[in-house]
Amino acid sequence: MALCSSTSSELTCCCFKSLRGKNVSFGVAKPFVRIGDFYLKKGSVQVSSQLMRGHLEGSFMGRKRLEEPNRKLEFVRTLLIDNYDSYTYNIYQELSIINGVPPVVVRNDEWTWRDFCRYLYEENAFDNIVISPGPGSPACPADIGICLQVLLECSDVPILGVCLGHQALGYVHGAEIIHAPEPVHGRLSEIEHNGCRLFHGIPSGRNSGFEVVRYHSLVIDAESLPKELIAIAWTTSTDKLSYLETLKFDDILDAYESQDRKKKFLDTVSKQLKNGNYQASIHSNGVQSRKVVMGIMHSTRPHYGVQFHPESIATCHGNKIFRNFRQITEDYWLRLRPPFIQERNARHTACMQVPNASQLFREVPRSSRAVKNSNELFRDALRPRQLACDADESSFGLFDVANIQYPSIGLKFLKLKWRKFDRLASQVGGARNIFCELFGNNKAKNTFWLDSSSIEKERARFSFMGDKGGSLWKQVTFRLSDQSDMEFASGGHLLIEDAQGSTRSTYLEEGLFDFLNKELLSIHYEEKDYEGLPFDFYGGYIGYIGYNLKVECGALSNRHKGRTPDACFFFADNLVVIDHLYEDVYILSLHEENTPMSPWLDDTEQKLIGLRASSTRQLKQQSLHAPTASSHKSAFISERSREGYVNDVESCLKYIKDGESYELCLTTQIRKQVGEIDSLGLYLHLREKNPAPYAAWLSFSKEDLCICCSSPERFLRLDKNDILEAKPIKGTIARGSTPEEDEQLKLRLQYSEKDQAENLMIVDLLRNDLGRVCEPGSVHVPSLMDVESYATVHTMVSTIRGKKQSNVSAVDCVRAAFPGGSMTGAPKLRSMELLDSIESCSRGIYSGSIGFFSYNRTFDLNIVIRTVVIHEGEASIGAGGAIVALSNPEDEYEEMILKTRAPAKAVMEFN
Repeated sequence: MALCSSTSSELTCCCFKSLRGKNVSFGVAKPFVRIGDFYLKKGSVQVSSQLMRGHLEGSFMGRKRLEEPNRKLEFVRTLLIDNYDSYTYNIYQELSIINGVPPVVVRNDEWTWRDFCRYLYEENAFDNIVISPGPGSPACPADIGICLQVLLECSDVPILGVCLGHQALGYVHGAEIIHAPEPVHGRLSEIEHNGCRLFHGIPSGRNSGFEVVRYHSLVIDAESLPKELIAIAWTTSTDKLSYLETLKFDDILDAYESQDRKKKFLDTVSKQLKNGNYQASIHSNGVQSRKVVMGIMHSTRPHYGVQFHPESIATCHGNKIFRNFRQITEDYWLRLRPPFIQERNARHTACMQVPNASQLFREVPRSSRAVKNSNELFRDALRPRQLACDADESSFGLFDVANIQYPSIGLKFLKLKWRKFDRLASQVGGARNIFCELFGNNKAKNTFWLDSSSIEKERARFSFMGDKGGSLWKQVTFRLSDQSDMEFASGGHLLIEDAQGSTRSTYLEEGLFDFLNKELLSIHYEEKDYEGLPFDFYGGYIGYIGYNLKVECGALSNRHKGRTPDACFFFADNLVVIDHLYEDVYILSLHEENTPMSPWLDDTEQKLIGLRASSTRQLKQQSLHAPTASSHKSAFISERSREGYVNDVESCLKYIKDGESYELCLTTQIRKQVGEIDSLGLYLHLREKNPAPYAAWLSFSKEDLCICCSSPERFLRLDKNDILEAKPIKGTIARGSTPEEDEQLKLRLQYSEKDQAENLMIVDLLRNDLGRVCEPGSVHVPSLMDVESYATVHTMVSTIRGKKQSNVSAVDCVRAAFPGGSMTGAPKLRSMELLDSIESCSRGIYSGSIGFFSYNRTFDLNIVIRTVVIHEGEASIGAGGAIVALSNPEDEYEEMILKTRAPAKAVMEFN
């Protein structure tokens, strides 16, 4: 088969045929258009037959390429076109290792056609192109951007399309895009192929071990494929598999350490099967369909497409597919050029002329976005770097933190002093008693407590607590601008109260994350100050980030304005830390260099000694905060009725069916008037009834705001070794009333196809988010779909880790991943837009994150779930669940109610 470009006459005929003989403008071909109307702002992609002929006549592109001498491709330069997907950076990570140099990532509406021609043909900057997955349809310009024109006109450049990119390759040549027999998201299929070069060395067919993950609702109609396109891969059957079904049964048994546990597992499965209660997978829900096309190639161009996701954590041989595409690229260029080998100059390659490249994570105003010189962006050719052009989201290329110029007048030189008390926590009644004694007076106003109240299985080890501290203490309160519902508005009002009680207000045009980044980068410290401390928080910012801060992380708007501040933080300069593993207590105090130490360490030590000497403190505190009768006995009122929530689920399912999202994390709120409640007493009651590893208490008295959080979920952590870790939860089921029922429910969750699909999609999303800021090849999944048990529920938890790139700041990492994918769905940006249009109120603090940013630039943040927010006499609780193609609306409503049960019950019992 020849892999050379067609003549202009052949191509013109092909284009006329595929466009059905019309002078076509690819307009909106479906009722739903990307919220924000990208294509209206940017201009829809106009591709006429006249334009095609003009660009291709004379084979300008082919001649330009052929003029270049033959070169040995020691590394391959890929242009990765991002269709606003949440898996693009999984592809980026794969290609960075395979190609030897990271791809350049551009959004599908970032470059003009002139830009593409310049970089591809005049600058010869790229060897191949990969078109990412994405939401929507290739028939909609807002979804596909410039990709159609690239596929039509770049006939002499190797191209690989994934999912939406695959569909675009079919659509642009005349194939029809139709609804799949059923939406398939986060589920696996066995694949058979024709042995073409893209699948070289990969097995084929049933039981071959070639199983792939699928995220799509639309497919190419096989019967509509034109002669220019060849089908190269198909599903082997109509069945879809869950991830665990692809594992061998013996492998599952090997996970059990003892023969007794293996026997118990087998007995439980047997009982479930005998009772008809266990169903490993739903498969096709009775849908009968023919095999689905999973791969295509062009007959005369080096263009390929795969419907499945080779970059998914659960796809077999996905890495091999990308390696094969690199080999196809190398062979293609070697075949076309004269047999003259000239090694590519590495520095010239890395210094590609891409002047529109944006700086990473610097949320520059859209009207005056800065442009960096290409040599500045690619100074070090041999060090993996990432260039991303993000015109309509916060920028995610790379930049050197050391080169950021902040005024030296704002630099702070901080010194840390600390003391340790061995085994003290167990001697004084534990964390609860320490907090109440040291910080519980005066209704615990302006206090914080990051509370690891559930430490089984080493889920969490340390608790951090404190109150209004020394001279460095301050409270930072941030509210988004009233115009935050307008496109691209992410600025807001910042109120700062210092330790002396004075306040100042300022408007932050760049937003809160930019402020935090500058604040942390302005602090200088010595690592020797905290040598010997086993934890990562030594003082700094502690508080919450509300869900609406998504507008600083790429979301276009907030439809609903929050009632509470969008973020509140204390700068904590004095704190108490409890090591639950050894029951040790630490006290820490920060002060500026050349300023005297405060007496806080001495005073706190005396209080702890006094606490140890008293044998009655714990009983006193337990009686102090016992539940009391209240006149506020009314029930919680939900923002959405059962019928309304079920209808919302139906709306989500329709969007999923139409390909607009893979998964939508729908939520709602319940509310109750509580009046003058003892908020700390409520929190102590909640932590007793529903202990959790990432629990928290926050009190902001001037805002009349208290947060009682019993979250089991970590959002993201960065430790002092620069290791990032996310632990998303997807999949929840109630505990059983007997050990036997409890084990059966745990097993049902473990082998629920729906819950596995939810979890897998979010794992791939978090791999993508970490992949934006981690060293290529470092992102990995040490545990996938483990079931963890808590006081009231079993949950399915996965762990994703990666090594942070040295030129990325701590705040950058958070901005790359916020809000947590387990609370949005995937693709994240489109899903958040859809959820804003469906949900009836602001999520506020719920779905955001609580935690710390340490002055030495580590952080640890949770996901705000299972939380009671008490604001101005009202208690609110948020809850929801992931809607996927397999969701049942009534079941989703029941899951949402289940998640409110523990915090709501705590309020009702206490209030």
